[in-house]
Formats: sequence, C-alpha cells, structure tokens
Amino acid sequence: MKYFFLMFILLLSVSNSIQAQTDFGMKGGTSLTFFNQDNGIFGENPDVELGYFGGVFVDFKIDKGFHIQPELLYKGIGDFEFLNAPIYLKYDLDYNIHILAGPSLNYFFNFFIDKFRVRADVSFAYDLTDDLDIGVKYTIGFEEISPNILFIGLGYRL
Repeated sequence: MKYFFLMFILLLSVSNSIQAQTDFGMKGGTSLTFFNQDNGIFGENPDVELGYFGGVFVDFKIDKGFHIQPELLYKGIGDFEFLNAPIYLKYDLDYNIHILAGPSLNYFFNFFIDKFRVRADVSFAYDLTDDLDIGVKYTIGFEEISPNILFIGLGYRL
C-alpha cells in the first residue's frame, strides 16, 4: 500500500515541472461487481454487488491526442475494501470523447490471503464541460474468484 502512495506522490512532484501539460482531478461514483465464482464468503448475493469508489487522478499530456493518466481510487463493496491504481494510456477519439486502457494495480484489505493483484482496465470518458466528465470503466480479473467490476462515475478536473 505504501508503494501506491509513493508512486502517486512521485507523479505529483514530477507534474509540477510540467504544470501546463498536466491536469489534476477527483473522481467518484458507483460500481457493480460481478463475481466469477459462486462462493458463500462473498455474502448473501455473490453474483453482483453494488459498491462505491472515490479518488484522484493526474493526466499527463504526452503528445497530440495521447496522455498517461494514473489514478488512485478507494473502492468499497459490502465488507470488502481495496485500492485500485490503474495506469492508463489515454487517447482522444474526439475533442470530448476519450478511450483509456492499461494495467490496474489492486491492493485488497482482508481479501483472503493474496492481497495484491494485477488486472486490466478499459474505460471510456465523455467531457460534459471543460472540467467535468462522465466515465465508464470495466476492470477484468484474471484469477478464478477475482471479480470483474463496472465503474460508472464523474470526474472533476481541478
């Protein structure tokens, strides 16, 4: 968990030197978690669980239409909590439509024995205004009991 915070602080520090090409923001919303295995440990409804998320992001513009956007999100579903840290390659399909894809580093609190997992994310974002966007992302788990998650939320650039 310390590594996630150190990585994010490092990215914030580096971004101060390229302030004109960097956006900071917050995001949050709701999520649907789809479990791959029917296992009683997930509670009464192990198939789909409603949750929430919130966190911060940094958007580094690297070339015309291309960005690198790391995020640090806190997610809760029922009794389970974890940190989700995707590192996206972002491409502007249009002025206000973006596609994001990349690895997702996840640290689970009290989630069986394995606490760290690497997953894959794909996301679409639509800019409602210059500062506000709406996004949908899908996180894919690779292990047998690792859940897939659909995130729906808003992002606000500071």
